[in-house]
Amino acid sequence: MFTGLVEGKGRVTRIESLPGGLRRVGIASGFELGRMAIGASIAVNGVCLTVVAKRGRSFTADLGPETLAVTKFASCAVGDAVHLERPLRIGDPLGGHLVAGHVDGVGTVVRARKQGGALELEVTVPDPLAIFLTPKGSITIDGVSLTVNRCAGNRFSVMLIPHTLKITALGGLVAGDHVNIETDWLAKQVIATVQRLFPTQRRREKSRKK
Repeated sequence: MFTGLVEGKGRVTRIESLPGGLRRVGIASGFELGRMAIGASIAVNGVCLTVVAKRGRSFTADLGPETLAVTKFASCAVGDAVHLERPLRIGDPLGGHLVAGHVDGVGTVVRARKQGGALELEVTVPDPLAIFLTPKGSITIDGVSLTVNRCAGNRFSVMLIPHTLKITALGGLVAGDHVNIETDWLAKQVIATVQRLFPTQRRREKSRKK
């Protein structure tokens, strides 16, 4: 698990296609990786990846077909900036919110508007994710824990404070850019449980949509 409080930025240094639809990426970290071992997890733009090789501040990770299908890694390029976070350890403070590193899908920035020293982002998500959006709820954009200000349908807005703009690459987003979205983990568990307990209501809602 992660918190959505990124430790720093990195940069994609290498992309290699592998058999079986896999892709290998090399990433240079902007901070010391410490004792991070081979096989350890690390969140890269909100995606939980496994370190398969490491040298100094750089590491390598493999991307499977599912990761490429549901994240923006399918279109990443050498030189792209990425957000990095090592996993939460038991006893560490939970400053953001519980983040699994399991991205739900790719969102699209529809507007980036300056508000004094802050930046308001409006983002659309795939329709199936709209049920998990709620005002003042948590959401992760490219691995960054944020609070939903407003939402309607599959669109929501967040406000990026100057500190967030300083330590992340989100300030460079413009309309049309794609971002990795992970909706609130707890909300997903609650909604999934309710839908299992009340399947009849779920079928009625599907019928009304038809």
